[in-house]
Amino acid sequence: MATRLEHDTMGEIAVPAEHFWGAQTQRSFENFKIGTEKMPKEIISAFAYLKEACARANADCGKLTGEQAGAVATVCAEIRDGKWDGEFPLAVWQTGSGTQTNMNVNEVIAHLAAEQGISLHPNDHVNASQSSNDTFPSALHIAAVLAVANSVLPAAKRLSETFLRLEEENRDVIKIGRTHLQDATPLRFSQEISGWRELVDAPCRMLEASLSELRRLAIGGTAVGTGLNAPQGYDARVCGYLTNLTGTTFVPDQNKFHALTSKDALVFSHGALKALAANLMKIANDIRWYAGGPRCGLGEIHIPENEPGSSIMPGKVNPTQCEAVTMVAVQVMGNDAAVGFAASQGNFQLNVFLPVSAQNFLQSARLLADAMESFRVHCLEGLTANREKMDFNLHNSLMLVTCLTPKIGYEKAAQCAKKALHDGTTLKAAVLALGLLSETEFDEAVRPEKMV
Repeated sequence: MATRLEHDTMGEIAVPAEHFWGAQTQRSFENFKIGTEKMPKEIISAFAYLKEACARANADCGKLTGEQAGAVATVCAEIRDGKWDGEFPLAVWQTGSGTQTNMNVNEVIAHLAAEQGISLHPNDHVNASQSSNDTFPSALHIAAVLAVANSVLPAAKRLSETFLRLEEENRDVIKIGRTHLQDATPLRFSQEISGWRELVDAPCRMLEASLSELRRLAIGGTAVGTGLNAPQGYDARVCGYLTNLTGTTFVPDQNKFHALTSKDALVFSHGALKALAANLMKIANDIRWYAGGPRCGLGEIHIPENEPGSSIMPGKVNPTQCEAVTMVAVQVMGNDAAVGFAASQGNFQLNVFLPVSAQNFLQSARLLADAMESFRVHCLEGLTANREKMDFNLHNSLMLVTCLTPKIGYEKAAQCAKKALHDGTTLKAAVLALGLLSETEFDEAVRPEKMV
């Protein structure tokens, strides 16, 4: 493999000639051969937004020329477009401040700018008015906002709209309810679906609320929060450029000492992701229970048959989309623990668990967005009610007796239900056998459509 010599403050090191990173990237690449997880692409893209905004702000403040800032901007746009994905090879498991990824981005920008004939130093120019201690937390917040706003929330909205359509299609369907895994009183199937819809919508409102805190950036705090080497008003200028570049609002965190050491906004937002995951787990479980069968389960709904379910049992089809959603939910819950633990570990002026926080938060957002879309397209779009089975279960349920309590009282109603269960008869037969109501009185009182 052909190499070239690069240098940093520790001396020279050989770098693969075909790549555009420098000495500090190479040292990290060689020193942290841990796991297979690479720095999330979302973080690299967020850095590309941030570095362009920083360069523009530095040009405004006289720390870079317009030509230098333009060169940074050109490279950053190419990075965001994915042209240079192979130039960011570093592991998540590196320095906890993310310094090596910050320098990886700085070095790649400097080397690619040189290809345009613009001489930039990774530290003096690309990293001007910055520290890894304020750039990585800022990139993390940028990536989190964009992941939630551009991926999770749109996927959730499409899922909610599908539930709304299913509600409209099933307003005339009445089914038996279930609590404690036991028969309960009836409800409309559309009412149950509305509950599923709100299980999506409610955590989305929580996510929306969390974005206002994630939009606050550490940039301008530099090393310890004092803003050393950053011009006055630099943070506001950077956030203004970021807002224009991304199309979503970012503002300076007014307390940089908080911004550098705390990850509370990330914990809060990931808590909403966990709430969404918990609710998706519930929805997926409900649907796979209701679709259970085809002959020996509840069988109250039909879901699409997408692929064979068994390598030994011919004709078996499983609720695989539901299973995928539940596995994603489990992963997100585990990620939430990691994000919370990481956020608790800030020491003095810095939290040094940033890469693992980024890895877990962004994986959760990515998985939830993808799982909701897959669940919607491959399961919910084809979900239909098994109206015959729902009607059979409804009229076979003993809990219809609940509507008789105003007429015969709780204890006599319970006597009727227990007699029907013991004798293996219908509720109506039990009531008539006990002489508590006439057939006409029973038929008038026990009408499921009046119970919903």
